[in-house]
Amino acid sequence: MKNQNTIFTSGGLDALQARFALRVAARLNEGTRELPADITERLRFAREQALERARLVQKAEAAGAVQTVGRGGSATLAFGGSGSQRWFKLASVLPVVALIGGFLLIEHVHLKSQIAAAVEVDTALLADDVPVAAYSDPGFVEFLKSPRD
Repeated sequence: MKNQNTIFTSGGLDALQARFALRVAARLNEGTRELPADITERLRFAREQALERARLVQKAEAAGAVQTVGRGGSATLAFGGSGSQRWFKLASVLPVVALIGGFLLIEHVHLKSQIAAAVEVDTALLADDVPVAAYSDPGFVEFLKSPRD
């Protein structure tokens, strides 16, 4: 099975769409011949309204395109021109810097808590009178964790 990829130019695509629209309109017109007069009148009225809306939208898009071009230059002036791009780049990098800083802070706090736990164990070892054989006992850590009377 052949895979046919067709690339249309802008003019070719417009012509293809126009041909399709004409074929759909012709098929719809064939079906309207069999409809009663009141329904065809309502369809004609709806078609005219749709065309009017399409014209208004087309005019609004054309006017909006002209206004957008005018507003684009003033927006650039309002933000300070090319210097503002540095601020946008800084604003996009700032969350990454904050995230890395947060990770470093979490690592620092975790390391301090591990050191504090080791200091607590060492202090308990040095402060108590523990026999030398207890240091080699696998249950020694449990002995240190058990509550004292």
